[in-house]
Amino acid sequence: MHFTFTSTAVEQLSGYLKDGERSLKLLYDTEGCGCAVSGVPSLQLVAEPAEGDTLGTGDPYNVWYEPRYEVFFDPELKIDFDPSRNAFSLKSDNQIYTVHMRLLT
Repeated sequence: MHFTFTSTAVEQLSGYLKDGERSLKLLYDTEGCGCAVSGVPSLQLVAEPAEGDTLGTGDPYNVWYEPRYEVFFDPELKIDFDPSRNAFSLKSDNQIYTVHMRLLT
């Protein structure tokens, strides 16, 4: 997967990622959703990836993700930030996954 970040998303994330000690991971939480198709995506700051995680390319940030959830996302994803809602969004050219994506620190 490839992740593109808007300038507002980069501005919001730069303070968390400037030291290089942490990176981003795309989580896909299916807990309590009934089935895997109804999962909720979120971003998490991680010190290191979990065993089996795959590194997606990104501009300007690479993003880790669990390969078993790759099937639920398009190969090209865009991450934006809306300051008025204090929330990230995850989109592709084909769909909007969420406009209320949280950053877990």
